Amino acid sequence: MKIVVCIKQVVTRDWPARPDPARSWIRDHEASFEMNEPDAYALEAALRLKEAHGGEVLAVSAGPPRVAQVLREALARGADRALHVSDDALAEADAFVVADALAAAIEPESPDLVLTGLQSNDQGFGQVGVVLAERLDVAHATIIMDVQVDGDTFRVKRELEGGWFQWMTIARPALLTIQSGINQLRYATLKGIMAAKKKEIRVVDAQLTGARQRITVLAAPDKTKQTRMITGPPAEAARELVRALREDARVIDGGAR
Repeated sequence: MKIVVCIKQVVTRDWPARPDPARSWIRDHEASFEMNEPDAYALEAALRLKEAHGGEVLAVSAGPPRVAQVLREALARGADRALHVSDDALAEADAFVVADALAAAIEPESPDLVLTGLQSNDQGFGQVGVVLAERLDVAHATIIMDVQVDGDTFRVKRELEGGWFQWMTIARPALLTIQSGINQLRYATLKGIMAAKKKEIRVVDAQLTGARQRITVLAAPDKTKQTRMITGPPAEAARELVRALREDARVIDGGAR
């Protein structure tokens, strides 16, 4: 079974966001980067499927030359090969452009299964996997908590709202977007790191299409602190606290009592 895992390189979560002078993206030349966490869980799911059923895992990432870092990390964790879809413009491209570039590179591989993380930790749209499935013309399912191989089909568990789950069967080939936390992530061993140096990272030029979305203004969040004292009788103070949390801070929904 051939499994393709799409991995995105994102800014580390503790890096303070700084918009560029045009305020259309971040100053990524100043940032530090890491593997997108949901994609790390997709990679782990792929490696476990390979260990259970055989085959190979191909890690794919789209972006500028720096994304080779996460591809090398994927190889160190156990991926067999890596494919770098290269173009500087992909660093801030929308989901449609990225999905089109990935599809053009992945389609010749004819994978049985394509895995992506549910969403990215930077833009968080959760659309690349869905659009990519359409471009590859394969069945897809989102928010996957478990993947089981059943002959020529996959039996998958989807997370729904309100603590509910849904089991469904999908024929090969298929694309699944993986929810974070479904498994225990492995880390690269010294042996894996050494072996990764000998594994292939093939670079292909991205086939870019026109963007459908555009960031008009990007701003760093304002961090302010404010203390407000609520006084009065306990019952009256409690009612005012609930009202402030619901209407001012908006941290509880309107149905709270």
